[in-house]
Amino acid sequence: MMDAGQKPIVVVSKCLGFDVCRYDGAALEAEYMQDLAQFVHLVPVCPEVGIGLPVPRDPIWIIQTNDGKRLVQPTTNKDLTDLMTDFAERFAGELKHVDGFILKSRSPSCGIGDCKLFDAPSLDRQIGVADGFFAAVLQRRFPDCAFVSDKGMLDHQVRQEFLQRIFASARKRAVNSME
Repeated sequence: MMDAGQKPIVVVSKCLGFDVCRYDGAALEAEYMQDLAQFVHLVPVCPEVGIGLPVPRDPIWIIQTNDGKRLVQPTTNKDLTDLMTDFAERFAGELKHVDGFILKSRSPSCGIGDCKLFDAPSLDRQIGVADGFFAAVLQRRFPDCAFVSDKGMLDHQVRQEFLQRIFASARKRAVNSME
């Protein structure tokens, strides 16, 4: 058995059973997290709360503008792009070691390729899908890490591949620390 210093380190969306922090104030159950916590070191984070948004809160959207993708809260007219990007860069910079990420699907901050992308300025139609802003920064900063959504963790094969990757990464980190 690996000691605590050798356990895989996994960043996880805090709404996945750690805290009631979703935009709608709903609690989510992620039963596999309790089992996983025995074998990995979990680092929960909610980037939306991290940038100062309350719980509950009005939804945020990803929109495509002439200047690129933006993260906005349509009901308040707030553009949260810079706040979220700065938070994500700061969070990523503080991670000393990480082996993987389990992020909330379809979240405009944490989604991995499955967030609704809307057309600006009308916002009346979805034009595609995109990565959430927080997830995009993490994927760019940690290209060799394993990423999976909460939905992916429910698929046996996807979950097995994720677990194999994070444990291999932790073993490699442990071996490298001995050199």
